[in-house]
Amino acid sequence: MAERTGGCACGVIRFKITAPLMGVGVCHCTDCQKASGGTPNYVALAPKVSFEIIQGEAKVYCSKGDSGNDVRRAFCPECGTPLWSKLTQAPLVAVKLGALDDNADLKPDLHLYVASAAPWHLMHEGVPTFPKMPPPLALGE
Repeated sequence: MAERTGGCACGVIRFKITAPLMGVGVCHCTDCQKASGGTPNYVALAPKVSFEIIQGEAKVYCSKGDSGNDVRRAFCPECGTPLWSKLTQAPLVAVKLGALDDNADLKPDLHLYVASAAPWHLMHEGVPTFPKMPPPLALGE
């Protein structure tokens, strides 16, 4: 599936991805746990150049990542749906799987920040895990 679409629960925000995804990550960092309400974030890694907002304007919360670079987490200003994250220096957008219209064909390729994972977080058997951020090759760069 080359093109994917998605948006928030109330329909105010819509986006599309026009290139194949680079993979699926499961992030267990404490910021992702706060954004999700306690669970890790499941994200599809999309090339930045293929990601386009086609309706609405997301609210963005900016914080510093481990690298010192900005991490921008987008969510709907109306319904609060978490939508995507952008890292300043990364060539990708981490799109929340729940924000995609169809995610049934996706499965995790890696777990990151497992050092921050709660003991009850699911780890998929056979999927590589990383204590913090994985090396660039693991992200498809």
